[in-house]
Amino acid sequence: MTSSTKTKARWLAPLSAAMLMLAGCSNGSAPEENTAADSATDAPLNVKIATESSYKPFSYTDADGKLIGYEIELVDALCTQMNAECELISQDWDGLIPGLNAQKFDAVIAGMSITPERKEVVEFTDPYFHTGIILIGKKGDDISVADLAGQPVASQRSTVSSQYLQDEYPDADIKLYDTQDNAYLDLTSGRVRAMMSDKVTGIDWLKTEAGQNYEVKGDEISTEEDAMGIAFRKGDPLVAKFNTALAEIKADGTYDEITSSYFGTSTTAAAQEAETTAN
Repeated sequence: MTSSTKTKARWLAPLSAAMLMLAGCSNGSAPEENTAADSATDAPLNVKIATESSYKPFSYTDADGKLIGYEIELVDALCTQMNAECELISQDWDGLIPGLNAQKFDAVIAGMSITPERKEVVEFTDPYFHTGIILIGKKGDDISVADLAGQPVASQRSTVSSQYLQDEYPDADIKLYDTQDNAYLDLTSGRVRAMMSDKVTGIDWLKTEAGQNYEVKGDEISTEEDAMGIAFRKGDPLVAKFNTALAEIKADGTYDEITSSYFGTSTTAAAQEAETTAN
């Protein structure tokens, strides 16, 4: 974001030039401009932030279509800390990074893991959360990650979960979906046998009525790409501003308050140790 346009300076410039010309003809001195009066004050920081609104509990919509969730509250706290005006908009997952680089919005917060591939095209803030991935299947089904060859397995497209499946279990019948919700639908309808997902979103779904007959299969899978950050265009000075605000809300307790309200813990490290089965 930039400072507000100095509109007065634009019309004072030709006027000053004319006065200098007149002063030269009369051998007088030109009047000194009052630069202090003409100085523009910094405009409020305005930031448009995109999210993917079907990634509960990070970002989703309530019955009235309002964006809610952990990341929404986190953004509110960061923008308050920076005294910034922030607008949150919903965007399809596949369009987040392309839309960011096309300048349709200024930032992305959507449970987006910091991966080497993404770092080639966007710049991330410091991490604000860490999570692993899990395999979910029907209760009583003895499927595990070791049994995925030839089995239909769901995952959301372009996520760490789907990339892990493609890299580690290429012989599985991998079904990719545009949203997490659509993957859940195919799991409950029996069109896939299991689903690989982010741990936090998967566990949250297991606590719902739709997920009550399903469970985590095996242990949580930890990768080197389990840190989430806010994405910006490369070189954007907003990265430093958001990093400063993130450090400040961690220091004053606001971050712990928000995190504990969603995950029952006050730190991301402790969140990694949260139970991986639903009650």
